[in-house]
Amino acid sequence: MLKISNAVSIPDDEIQISAIRAQGAGGQNVNKVSSAVHLRFDIKGSSLPEFYKERLLKLPDKRISREGIVVIKAQNHRTREKNLADALERLEKLIKGAGVVRKARRPTKPGRAAKQRRLDAKTRRGHTKKLRGRVRPE
Repeated sequence: MLKISNAVSIPDDEIQISAIRAQGAGGQNVNKVSSAVHLRFDIKGSSLPEFYKERLLKLPDKRISREGIVVIKAQNHRTREKNLADALERLEKLIKGAGVVRKARRPTKPGRAAKQRRLDAKTRRGHTKKLRGRVRPE
């Protein structure tokens, strides 16, 4: 069982895991051992709350297909157990990230004192530049 929060968890039978051979270099071992893990999770057919389902399906993530299936391939480690743990951790992180509601940003305006400081600085700068002008004989 994959625990997302205190109230939300995913049963093991909703997550499909298959072992495949890892790609890339690995010597003699790579052609004999299926150490990589291919994890598939159907969002629409899962027991997740609707809030999580909607948020996950709206994510612009390449791991989520149009049909709502999350596909995670883990092959960074040499053992199947570590790759399985890595894939489950990535799935958990994806679902937790979808559950976070960000606070709406309210644009702010500069205050009266900040406006006055800006205008004073402009005046001082203009005065300094004016003093650099040509000296006129009297």
